[in-house]
Amino acid sequence: MKKLEDLLLLGNPKLYQVSEPVVQTELPLVPSWVADLHNVMEEIRAKYHFGRAIAAPQLGIMKRVIYMNIDRPLVFINPRFTYLSEELFDVWDDCMCFPNLLVKVKRHKELTISYQDMDWQTREWTVKGDLSELLQHEYDHLEGILCTMRAIDGRSFKWRPTP
Repeated sequence: MKKLEDLLLLGNPKLYQVSEPVVQTELPLVPSWVADLHNVMEEIRAKYHFGRAIAAPQLGIMKRVIYMNIDRPLVFINPRFTYLSEELFDVWDDCMCFPNLLVKVKRHKELTISYQDMDWQTREWTVKGDLSELLQHEYDHLEGILCTMRAIDGRSFKWRPTP
């Protein structure tokens, strides 16, 4: 079982790599990856008081998997955006890989995501606002992109206030 100390931190070269798609024969591996993602996210929540989703590459699992748990667990396998709104909004983004830093970025206000679920069924979901921002952030991890690379300008960084 992976733990908080297994989380890759800003500067780790793996965070800048593009993740590989999950193939159907790997589906039996996904539950253990999800258990690791869940465990580390719970440790982040306990220590830093944030965390709604995590991408597999953040734990060095270089596969296209996102785990979200807000009101219930949701797993996105091989996600892709089928729609991104033209309308953008500014948001202070946070990341488990650098938990004390906030980065101001522009994100699409609405999106539609297509993905496989844990039964390898294709699903589609349209979201707005904070969920749109969250999925864009996690999807960026699959592409080897960190929010620091999307900063609006050189003044788009600040320390997270202590709780």
